[in-house]
Amino acid sequence: MGSAKKSNAGRKARIEEMRRAEQARERRNRILTISASVTVVAALVVGGVVLVQSQSDDSDSADSKTTGSLVAGADGVSTWKGGKLSQTHVSKKVTYPVEPPVGGDHNPVWQNCNGDVYTEAVANENAVHSLEHGAVWVTYTSKASKADVEALAAKVKKTPYTLMSPYENQKSPIMLSAWGAQRTVTSASDPNLDKFFEKYVQGEQTPEPGAACTGGKAQ
Repeated sequence: MGSAKKSNAGRKARIEEMRRAEQARERRNRILTISASVTVVAALVVGGVVLVQSQSDDSDSADSKTTGSLVAGADGVSTWKGGKLSQTHVSKKVTYPVEPPVGGDHNPVWQNCNGDVYTEAVANENAVHSLEHGAVWVTYTSKASKADVEALAAKVKKTPYTLMSPYENQKSPIMLSAWGAQRTVTSASDPNLDKFFEKYVQGEQTPEPGAACTGGKAQ
């Protein structure tokens, strides 16, 4: 009889131990399930943020960090007033508030501007980077005379920190742009051309004075 009682007690003890072990396993499983759920939720949240940021980076809208506008001056030069031009490097296409642009977000690679003359249009985003380096960008439409285009090209070729390219969407046949400044000129012999070069080629407006105008994009 005593042996039977000991056997029953031992069986109850083993069952109780197994029950405690099972309860411990269930607790561990619940903890693991909760942890996994938290991890999944966190990953979804982070993924959503990254997706939204990616969609934002790929958008073609105007740069939201740029504020202000070009304001015409009595000397014929329009300058950026009432805000700041963004200087963020982006890989997307940017919709600029003025054409040609005078600053804002731009491509990490600048357009070569060591007196470079381009016979085809260049990307705004690369040219704006050149303006950040202190270059003056000479642009012209098909309404500019051949003689003026040739004379402008000769001027640019002998002037470091300048570049020239066609730009059909601008409002006037010949325009000059620097970081935060722009004006039209009537011809290659317009005295305002030299005045603009003297003031804005590596001028006080330059965000990155002395930065390279070579080793960038060649076309």
